[in-house]
Amino acid sequence: MPIEGIQQPEFLPVDDALRLRRYDGVCDAALDWYQDEEMVYLVDGVRRKYTPELLRQMYDYLNRKGELYFIEVRQDEVWRPIGDVTFCREDMPIVIGDSAFRGRGIGKKVIARLMQRGRELGYDTLFVEEIYDWNPASQKCFTALGFAPCGKTEKGSRYKLSLE
Repeated sequence: MPIEGIQQPEFLPVDDALRLRRYDGVCDAALDWYQDEEMVYLVDGVRRKYTPELLRQMYDYLNRKGELYFIEVRQDEVWRPIGDVTFCREDMPIVIGDSAFRGRGIGKKVIARLMQRGRELGYDTLFVEEIYDWNPASQKCFTALGFAPCGKTEKGSRYKLSLE
């Protein structure tokens, strides 16, 4: 169970055309996203393409760490994965993997929904373990929702949000 004692929902609706779908162990659709070395650099701090094995290892790790979801958009009545996000009290790594959907406010909507999930679970604080200094889009997304830097890391900053 990703968060001990908590049942992860199969879906978390965000709006009529956006939802989070619980990770089911199948990650083939995501491999294309992790071939974008610039995107990987923004989230991992290294420029590399993922192999299928590395992708599975990453998702297995994230699924143990918290509630892992695929971010899905509805197009022509079909739900299509465009990214992923993991929710736990200590971190919320998020990737809008399909570049056609970046810069459209989807990340902000997803994080706002996960803030609501945190409140539903009775959390008083949420953290983002690290946002790299070279990722201003992610910094802007989280700070626009009330997260604030709360300490320096080797390559960036840790962020904190009070839900009270």
